[in-house]
Amino acid sequence: MSTPSSGGSRRGFLKSSTAAAAATGVLSAAAPSLYAAEDNTIQLALVGCGGRGTGAVANAFAVDNGPLKLVAMADVFQKNLDGSYGRLNADHGQSGKMDVPPERRFVGFDAYKQAMDCLKPGDVVILTTPPAFRWVMYTYAIEKGLNVFMEKPVTVDGPTTRKILALNEKAIEKNLKVAVGLMCRHCEARRELHDRIQNGEIGEVTALRAYRQAGPTGTAATGPKPEGVSELLWQISKFHAFLWLSGGAVSDFLIHNIDESCWMKNAWPVKCIAAGGRHYRGDSVDQNFDTYSMEYTFEDGTKLFMNGRTMPGCYQDFSSYAHGTKGLAVISNGGHWPSRARIYKGHAMKDENVIWSFGQEKNNPYVDEWKHLIAAIRNNEKYNEVERGAMASLVTSMGRMAAHTGQEITLEQMMNSEHEFAPDIEKLTLESESPLKADDSGRYPIPLPGLEKSREYVS
Repeated sequence: MSTPSSGGSRRGFLKSSTAAAAATGVLSAAAPSLYAAEDNTIQLALVGCGGRGTGAVANAFAVDNGPLKLVAMADVFQKNLDGSYGRLNADHGQSGKMDVPPERRFVGFDAYKQAMDCLKPGDVVILTTPPAFRWVMYTYAIEKGLNVFMEKPVTVDGPTTRKILALNEKAIEKNLKVAVGLMCRHCEARRELHDRIQNGEIGEVTALRAYRQAGPTGTAATGPKPEGVSELLWQISKFHAFLWLSGGAVSDFLIHNIDESCWMKNAWPVKCIAAGGRHYRGDSVDQNFDTYSMEYTFEDGTKLFMNGRTMPGCYQDFSSYAHGTKGLAVISNGGHWPSRARIYKGHAMKDENVIWSFGQEKNNPYVDEWKHLIAAIRNNEKYNEVERGAMASLVTSMGRMAAHTGQEITLEQMMNSEHEFAPDIEKLTLESESPLKADDSGRYPIPLPGLEKSREYVS
């Protein structure tokens, strides 16, 4: 999918971005080897040893397409690294896929470089840190000639989106294979559903709607910082709570529903209006709203309605739907996988109205995204999901900004926004102050819709 014309030209955005140009200027021009180590083993380095990173390694190990080996790990927290290594070694230590001695386990803000230095051109680095650091680490991966698996979101604001799109031009020039963890795109059931929608089986798409309504999720609701700990490291440990690190609950939790809905439409929305609020907050100091209701508009006027909530005791729903002139498509229902994809005639979800269902979904899309990446590396096929991942991240951020400011936000506005949450993030060290400071009462700036109209918060 390309950016709609009213959202502006992607290349035009890049040409006008001096920050993006500067970001690519530091990269070496020499093209690396396209293949992994000569013995046909693809070596992996894990950067970001939380639950998702640990899971990504396990998903990679499940691919039966030649030898893989984890050789390095990095995190800013020793306990994360130790915990991840312990779980992976317990599950896979006898498989020959774990080769991470203590000297290749690195801690600190430069640990990502040390881990990548253990790899050869054509190997794979797994980037599963909070997304604020994505463009910084992607820069070094490109310099090293490494293939990349990066988690979603790819970016959290307009400036970092421009940076990573510019960086990606160099990755494409070097023929690096890059996967983005929007695994729903790799789901067999959704792929068949997408083809059926494009072939007109639900008629013309007239509306889409999606829901991620759950109880408290991740660290989206976070209480005060304990005394005597680094504010920077504490915020990183609670990254869902802070917009500069993760884009907050919207970017981290709603992106899959937004992306899969846009995929079925084969377009990105060009504008959004939204609402949201904070409720029953107690001593929480995070920057999130508890509810988000977004109305996205595509260039042809079609709407996507996205509803998110992270409140206890409320009705729960985790699903996405596409409505057409002939019927209704279930994109997902009950979670990310299995998708339970199906098509109904008309719009009443009754068993007798089902005209197609994928049936039992045996393939795990978290593994399939790795199958597709590894196959592309071994077959030297073009494979780069960064632009799609960056646009999904930007569209998600557009909805978040619309809710946080109370304004209609266009895709062009979002792309050209100059509010970078964490400038100079590449300079952070273990001793650095956080880009976001608490006030004297220990609370952080929150969005004020209708009062702060041009940015999501003012420090």
